[in-house]
Amino acid sequence: MKKDRRTTLSRALLAALPHTIPILAGYVFLGMTYGVYMVQSGFPFWYPMLTSLVVYGGSLEFVIVNLLLGAFNPLQAFLMALLIQARHLFYGISMLDKYRNTGRKKPYLIFALSDETFSVTCSAEVPAGVDAGWFRFFITLLDQLYWFSGATLGALCGMLIRFNTQGLDFAMTALFVVIFINQWRKDRQHISALIGLGLSVLSLLIFGAEDFLLPAMAAILGALALLQGPIERKGGADA
Repeated sequence: MKKDRRTTLSRALLAALPHTIPILAGYVFLGMTYGVYMVQSGFPFWYPMLTSLVVYGGSLEFVIVNLLLGAFNPLQAFLMALLIQARHLFYGISMLDKYRNTGRKKPYLIFALSDETFSVTCSAEVPAGVDAGWFRFFITLLDQLYWFSGATLGALCGMLIRFNTQGLDFAMTALFVVIFINQWRKDRQHISALIGLGLSVLSLLIFGAEDFLLPAMAAILGALALLQGPIERKGGADA
């Protein structure tokens, strides 16, 4: 029985590993950027290690640096985290079928569902003879290990090497710009992107550069929720 279980796990791990290699390159680099940025901001080296394990929020972890350095405001921190990660509500709904019957693995699969893990899990086909639950579990686990490793290396480098980190926090902004451009080029219709851009500019004009983020994200989330049906129908018609 134990041998069969080890065989099941090893097959799932070996099948999942190739799908995560592209994520390895991105996560290690961005994780190192985050680790260096946090340590250079005055936090001990174990802070980015801890947040990469218990928060694992990518862009949210970069925001956490400013939240921890600013005045104590739990309500603002809660709303910021909720709105930044609100897209995972839609991810979770679309993963209900894939995560069904995954047993004790389900809580971790839900917790560690990142943007990249969602993309790979949706597109990757489970090979014949490989347990689907363990296959998706190892994709998720490997992705988080990549991020944790990058954050740890970055924290150690930031502790040992002192240098000017001005502009380092722009790495995540650059990443989202690239993702946006790639998504724009791939989609046939750009309704969602235009809604996001329009509401962001409107919020910037109304609330100013310091306070526009939360209302912009709330407005985008509400607009996409209300217009989800028409957007999906438009996308299907264009296809």
